[in-house]
Amino acid sequence: MPRMANCGGSWVEVDLGRLRANAQAIQASLNGAGLMAVVKADAYGHGLASVAAGLAEAGVTRFAVAYVAEAATVRAAVPAAELILVLGVAAPADVPQMRRERITPVVVSREHGQALSAAAVAAGGLLGVHVKLDTGMGRLGFVCPAETEQAAELARLPGLEVQGVCTHFAMVEPMKKPTAARGQAEKFRQAVPLIEAAAGQRLFQHLSSSRAALLLTECDADAVRVGLALYGYGAADAGQRFATVPVLQWKSRVMQVKSVPAGFAVGYYGSYKTSGPTQLATISCGYTDGYQRHLGNRGHVLIRGRRRPVVGRVSMNWISADLGPDSGVQAGDEVVLIGEQGPERVWADELARHCGTIPYEILTGISRQIERRYVGG
Repeated sequence: MPRMANCGGSWVEVDLGRLRANAQAIQASLNGAGLMAVVKADAYGHGLASVAAGLAEAGVTRFAVAYVAEAATVRAAVPAAELILVLGVAAPADVPQMRRERITPVVVSREHGQALSAAAVAAGGLLGVHVKLDTGMGRLGFVCPAETEQAAELARLPGLEVQGVCTHFAMVEPMKKPTAARGQAEKFRQAVPLIEAAAGQRLFQHLSSSRAALLLTECDADAVRVGLALYGYGAADAGQRFATVPVLQWKSRVMQVKSVPAGFAVGYYGSYKTSGPTQLATISCGYTDGYQRHLGNRGHVLIRGRRRPVVGRVSMNWISADLGPDSGVQAGDEVVLIGEQGPERVWADELARHCGTIPYEILTGISRQIERRYVGG
């Protein structure tokens, strides 16, 4: 009788040793600029508190998040962090907490600055802020050059201490090609002196994300905000400025193995039929866990060091893999959904190509309810 597995679901393993090595490789390449680790969206699905603490062990002192709640988690994990920057729109109600926990928001408009100013005055002290300039992204920030004067006026508002200025590139292309990013950088360079003059001091400047750090080295400024590359994607080429490796693996177990004949239909609506006698594995993972439905009949998993095609539609809690005849696979065997096993690899960028999306979505789409296990600590 075939063995049955009592499988509680999938889990994620995050290699903190690899993460620290990635951070150190990036920092060593920056020629004096600092690394600002982008840890928003639960550190791109890797687990915010543990990742922030691991990065601090690698010497990272500056972090960027999307929301004040994330910033508070980072402050608790890294009490000595020099800068925790909120890239989203922090609310006036958050000002007391931001002052207390040394959290720095960006200011995105005149109205936003006035609201934070009033809240800081009411709280009885200063709030350090960075000015966000929209040089071409079209999202948050003062539009440059039209609203540069408004941005400079922030320095004159009571309760605010303008400490930094930043922007974000919408598109970065290789250095040999003309790029809109250079136009954005020029708008930024023209705006900064006016804001610094109003502030009466040199401001901390940051423009670049992971891709710009690789391709636009002249835009390093005081810090580079690195996100995806920190987690091992977009920087695999050893010939680039720095190279990083993926730190997250997503694993599960085989729940059942069954032998089936040719022409056997698999999954809802029988979107896959076996071409010959084979074995099928049912695996504990599905779209409720973040394993995308597009991967049905497209993706691969790793079992016993071999790539196995995902067949049939991805269900809510389970997927199926075609093992071939006489595979030797048994219930309870480890399955790698993202990661490496033996000589084989399946990384998030491969899954993204099958799904017509980007690795960011694959990584951040892994359910937060799935256990994160930390290795290499």
